[in-house]
Amino acid sequence: MVGMTVDLILGTAGHIDHGKTALVKALTGVDTDRLPEEKRRGITIELGFAELELGEYRLGIVDVPGHERFVRNMLAGATSVDLALLVVAADDSVKPQTREHLEILRLLELNAGVIALTKCDLPDADWIDLVEQEVLELVEGTFLADAPLVRTSATTGFGIDELRQALTEAARKAADSPRRQQEAGPFRMAIDRSFTIAGHGTVVTGSAASGRVRVGDELVVEPGHLAVRVRSLQNHARPVESICRGQRAAINLAGIHHEQLQRGQELASPGHLVPSRRLSVQLRVLPGVSRPLKQRSRLRVHAGTAEVMATVVLLDQNDLRPGEEGLAQLVLAEPVVTTWNQPLVIRSESPVTTIGGGHVLDSNAPTLRRADRGKIAQLARLGSAEVLDRASAAVYFLGWRGWRPDDLVRIAGATSAADVDRQLIKRGEVVELPLSPTKTLRVHRDVLEESAVRAEQLLKRMHEDEPLRTQLDTSRLVARLAWRGDRAIAEAVLAWMARAGRIRLSRRGVALPDHGPKLSRKEEELLTRILEAYRSAAFQPPSVTQITGQATRNQAAVPQLIDLAVAEGDLVTISPGIYLHADVETQMRFELASRLADEGGLTVSQIRELLSTTRKFAVPLCEYLDRIGFTRREGDVRVLADDGGKGESPAV
Repeated sequence: MVGMTVDLILGTAGHIDHGKTALVKALTGVDTDRLPEEKRRGITIELGFAELELGEYRLGIVDVPGHERFVRNMLAGATSVDLALLVVAADDSVKPQTREHLEILRLLELNAGVIALTKCDLPDADWIDLVEQEVLELVEGTFLADAPLVRTSATTGFGIDELRQALTEAARKAADSPRRQQEAGPFRMAIDRSFTIAGHGTVVTGSAASGRVRVGDELVVEPGHLAVRVRSLQNHARPVESICRGQRAAINLAGIHHEQLQRGQELASPGHLVPSRRLSVQLRVLPGVSRPLKQRSRLRVHAGTAEVMATVVLLDQNDLRPGEEGLAQLVLAEPVVTTWNQPLVIRSESPVTTIGGGHVLDSNAPTLRRADRGKIAQLARLGSAEVLDRASAAVYFLGWRGWRPDDLVRIAGATSAADVDRQLIKRGEVVELPLSPTKTLRVHRDVLEESAVRAEQLLKRMHEDEPLRTQLDTSRLVARLAWRGDRAIAEAVLAWMARAGRIRLSRRGVALPDHGPKLSRKEEELLTRILEAYRSAAFQPPSVTQITGQATRNQAAVPQLIDLAVAEGDLVTISPGIYLHADVETQMRFELASRLADEGGLTVSQIRELLSTTRKFAVPLCEYLDRIGFTRREGDVRVLADDGGKGESPAV
C-alpha cells in the first residue's frame, strides 16, 4: 500500500451530548453541525461530514446523531462505514444510545474501531477509571473488545494525537477487511441527501460502497430506474474527476430533478441493482430484547439509507427468542435495493427500538414456505463461505429468469464472476439451454430437473386420460408447462428431455418412452376391422364418421384407434380426416413412380384414372405427394421430384 492512499469511511457512535461533534472538530478542524437548528440546540440532528488524513489512510468521517429520536439518521450514516469511533463522555459514562449504537455497529458487521473517552478534563481520575471499566465491560465480546481506548478532551487537546495514532491502526485493520474487495466491483452509492444548487442543478451525497464513478458516466437511480449522467464530482468540497469505494461524494447529476430523489434510493452502474419487495435473510435477535420476534411481526427494516416497513416470515421456527438467529423472509411495504450479504438492522414498529439485524441472502427472493425443505436447504447454502456453493444456490433461486455472469457479483458476492460462471457450467450445476438459434438460457440443473419432473407427471396424467393414444399433442403439454407464459422455455425443456431419453418427441407428438396402448380384446378386434376397412377401400378411403357408424360397439374409441394406427405406422395421414392404409400408400407410390418415369408427367385427372379414385381424393393425394417430396408440380402436371421419387417417410 506504500505510495497510495487508502480511502475509508469512519462512523461516529455514542449518546447525545457526549462530544462526538466536538471531537471530530478537534481531529479535523471541521464543525459538522451545519444546520441552524443544530447550532441552536447544540446537538447533531442530521448527518455531518469531515475528512481526516492519517498518512496513507484518508478517512471520510460521518458524524451521526446521538439522540434516540434520530437513530434512523444514524443508521443512514452508518450504511457504508468501514470502522467506528465509539464516543463515551467521561463525566456521564455509558447511556442508552451508547448501547444501541454499539449494537447497531455489531449488526453492521464491522471489524475495526476505536473507543474515545471524551471530556476527560471535567471529572477526577478515579471517576474516569470507573467509567473506563464500565465501557470495557460494555464492549466485551464485541468487535471493540480489543480496541484501543483513548482518554481525550476536545477542549484542551488532551489525547488527540494518541487518538489519531489509534485511528491509524484501526484503519490498517479495516483496510484488510473483505469489504475492500468491493473496490473493483460495479459502482454503488446510497443517497443520504439530495438538493439543488443554483446554476448546477441536482446534487446528491453519500458514501461510495463499491466501484468507481467518473465524470460523464451514465448511472441509474434505484428504485425508480431513473437514468442520469454525472455532470461533476466533489470529495469533501474538492472537485475531482472520479470517486471510488470508501470516499464521501457529492455528485452533480444531469437528467433529473432533485425532488425525484430521496434518502433510501441508490446510485449505481446500470443493471447492477434490482429493486425488490421480498428479501431472504439470516436474522438475529439481540440478547437484550425483552420478547421474542414472532411470526408475521411488523418491523422497520433499515438497509442502506432506506427505512421501510416489513412483515417477517420465519422459515425454520415459530419465533426467534432473544439471542437466537434463523432464516426468514422480509416482505417489504415498498421496494428496496440490496445485494448478497448486505447487513441490515430491524427495529420494532412501536415503541421504536433496535431489536436485531442480519444480512441479505437473496436480494430478489421468490416466496418461500416452511414446507419447501429443498428450497430452505438451498437458502442455507447462500450463507456458505465457498463462492461456488452460494453462486450455485443464487442461480437456483433465479429460476427461469435470465441472468448474466456479472449478476453473480450482486447475488453471490463473486468478485471473479466470469470465472465462477465457467466453473458452474463445468461442474454441471448450470445448464446452457438453447431457446433459439441465437438465444441460450443458463439455468440451474435442479430448476431444469424440477420442470422435467413436472412435465413427466403431466404426461403421465395425459396418457391416463387418453390411454389409446401412442403420442400426445405437444402443444397441449407446452401450454400446461409454460406457466410463466414463455413457450420457448417449455419447448426447450422438452427438447432437453428428449435428448436425455426421458420422452419421445417428434413432429407427430410427445410421449413417455415406456408408454404403449393398452387395448382390451374388443378394442383390438375393432382396430383390426378399421385397418381392413381402409385396406379394402384402397384409394377411396372411408371417413372417420363412416368408420364410426359401421362400429356396433365402442364408437367413442374409433378416433383414438385411428390416431393409434397412424402413430404405429399402419395408417398414413393424407390430409385432415383422410387416411390411407400404409400398404395402399406404398402401392400408390410404386405405381405412380413407374408411370411418371415413362410419361414424364401426369395431370390430376390422369392420376385419378390410374388410381381408380374420384377427384375428391385425387386432389389431396396429389398435394400429399408434393408435400412429402415424391412429386413436384409443374403447371398442370406432376413430375417425379429431383430425388428420384423417393420422397420422405410417409410416417412423418
